[in-house]
Amino acid sequence: MTQILGWVATAVFVGSYFFTRPAALRATQMVGATLWIVYGLLIEATPVIAANALVFAAAAWTCFAARKSQPQQPAAAASPAQSTL
Repeated sequence: MTQILGWVATAVFVGSYFFTRPAALRATQMVGATLWIVYGLLIEATPVIAANALVFAAAAWTCFAARKSQPQQPAAAASPAQSTL
């Protein structure tokens, strides 16, 4: 079971690089890092746990920072195609 978890974590993490949207990439990396952390706990490998905790934190931080820096648009805003100007 532990080996399967390691392979699934590998597949998720590698698969994250095929996403074109940065938010999807980061979210998938966070899932992969979480799986690696669980794997590291199961095999009692502190370096695996620490490395992936850092990966998770970096992905979460950049995801949060990207969302915070995006301007908020009103829900009822007209699209440029509907503009009368």
